[in-house]
Amino acid sequence: MSTDVVLYEVSERIATITMNRPAARNALSSEVLKLLPALMKTADKDDSVDVIILTGTDPAFCAGLDLKELGDTGGNLRGTGADGSKNASGARGPFPQVKKPLIGAVNGVAITGGFELALNCDFLIASENAKFGDTHSRVGVMPGWGLTVLLPQAIGVRRAREMSFTGNFMLAEEALAFGLVNHVVPHADLMPFTRSIALDIIGNEQDGVRQIRSTYAGHAAEKKKWERESEDGRAWRKAQFDPKKVEERRAKIMERGRKQ
Repeated sequence: MSTDVVLYEVSERIATITMNRPAARNALSSEVLKLLPALMKTADKDDSVDVIILTGTDPAFCAGLDLKELGDTGGNLRGTGADGSKNASGARGPFPQVKKPLIGAVNGVAITGGFELALNCDFLIASENAKFGDTHSRVGVMPGWGLTVLLPQAIGVRRAREMSFTGNFMLAEEALAFGLVNHVVPHADLMPFTRSIALDIIGNEQDGVRQIRSTYAGHAAEKKKWERESEDGRAWRKAQFDPKKVEERRAKIMERGRKQ
């Protein structure tokens, strides 16, 4: 099963979902944001799948919300949970509730909403080309997919604050040192290595794997903190959000990102 903007493949009990808008650095359009959860549900229901891998078509993992669409219509903000509300499946975050392990294979830049996609995976494997950045403050939008909860869980609150306040990027080796990613591998080895980890998971008793995953998720839920992020985001959008300003900042953000 495949589409132009998201690819889907199953082999060896692994479902690989690939964001496929390389010219737009896999930015999240309304179409992508509809397909990603739909394909995750497909994988979760498929008895021939035990592990899901999320990645992007080179050169990027995901540049976040498509700022052109956000500036024009805001259509990729509404109804996707990116505004902090519950998504169509009733869960918070970019993904539906799934039982199976979800590994992020970060092949390039993961920025803002794209960074949040990565943070919502169970764990991450990074290419040497990976970079991570929270540029919400540069764009003038607020996190809605749990970044203020998940990033400090991964790297500690002080480093998380620095990333969010500055918008500066974290390189792959830094991400490994700070505990954001589990492994950094040569770019050509990213998918083979990630699949090898997936196969290690598949070799175990799957009901047990899924129960342990559910228990971890319960420990890390931090529901009140997700609610606070959502409330603050709603207040910001009501008082401060301006799609025209988002579009004005777009070129400057892209240029600054290229220099990092």
